[in-house]
Amino acid sequence: MRLKLDENLEPRLAQAAAERGHDALGVLAERISGISDDTLFVICRLERRVLVTLDLDFADVLRFPPRNTAGIIVLRPGRSTRASVRALFDAALELMDLQDPTGVLWIVEPGQVRVRGISTEETEDHA
Repeated sequence: MRLKLDENLEPRLAQAAAERGHDALGVLAERISGISDDTLFVICRLERRVLVTLDLDFADVLRFPPRNTAGIIVLRPGRSTRASVRALFDAALELMDLQDPTGVLWIVEPGQVRVRGISTEETEDHA
């Protein structure tokens, strides 16, 4: 899977994804930090990369419709510690081994994943 890690995720997560066979690029490593959310969304769509972020703005399927994207994954840790973010990131990677995020939004929280798509406006929960 081709991933783009937002600037709010530590760069070593890209290495962790690569160790699991994913092609992961970080916004910080690419030296494009500070770009607007809209620009990042377009870049991910053009590069066909799944956007992985802590930014809740990307959970707005009207502003950032996941249809026609490689997918959007928003990590929502209860507390933003390195360990809690890493646990959610690992959970997202495990889920990607079972399910393709193309065209949908995953909101990954402790103990659950909500899946949304703009076309259905439905939410599917995974425990």
